[in-house]
This record gives sequence, structure tokens and C-alpha cells, in this order.
Amino acid sequence: MPKPLTPLLTVDAVILFQQNSIVLIRRKNPPFKGELALPGGFVDIGETIENACIRETYEETNINVKLIKLIGVFSDPSRDPRGHTVSIGFLCEPLSKTEKPLAKDDAQSLEIVPISKLASLKLAFDHLDIIKTSGILKK
Repeated sequence: MPKPLTPLLTVDAVILFQQNSIVLIRRKNPPFKGELALPGGFVDIGETIENACIRETYEETNINVKLIKLIGVFSDPSRDPRGHTVSIGFLCEPLSKTEKPLAKDDAQSLEIVPISKLASLKLAFDHLDIIKTSGILKK
């Protein structure tokens, strides 16, 4: 029997950092190479989505995080030009105030962005929608 085609599972992290800011990465690889994005990536086989979010965040930002809450599930089949992916978004914060952000792995650079500037930015994928759904943007 052929293996069924199913969407790939990813995670994205909205990391609250310092006073009223979040952490964004500039993507090193396509798609959206060079564009700002939330830290995140693919869930490995045998891994929980929570552990994937913690792992991917550390791999890309050097920040150990704790998950504050589930933001939501983002499943628009056109959200990723590589194919159908479903992302689980989490609101996170650093485990300690001594975390040192550093671009690693799939991040060419890292930026600490004030929440007040987010609405005017162009972000990769549907990451601005994920941020809006998180509730951190004040109306």
C-alpha cells in the first residue's frame, strides 16, 4: 500500500524578549531567504511539538525558552511555497534573563524587534498572522 500524502508539521515561536520586544530571525535559506521570520522549523519523528519548539528555537537563536501558551494551528495549504505544512504556534519567553541571543543554524542574523514595529514589517510565511493571533499586538 502506498504511503499517504499528508501535510508536514512545523512549529513557530513568538519569543517575548526584554521590554515589549520579540525575537525574529533573518532566514538563511529559501524559501523567503533573507526575509524576517519567527524562529521555528520541522517537527522530528518521535518528537512532541512542545519539544520541537524548544529545540528549534534554541538551534536558531541560542535562547532556551519556556512555552507560555499555545497560540494556534495554522494550516492554510498555501502558507509554505514548498508544499502543504501545518504550523503550531507558541508564545514563549526566555528561561532566564541571562540568555544571549545569537543567530545559528538556519538563521543568517537575528533581530530584537519592538512589538510596536511589528505591524509595519513584511514577514515570511504567515508569521505576521501568527503574531497577531498571539494577542501581543495591542489594538
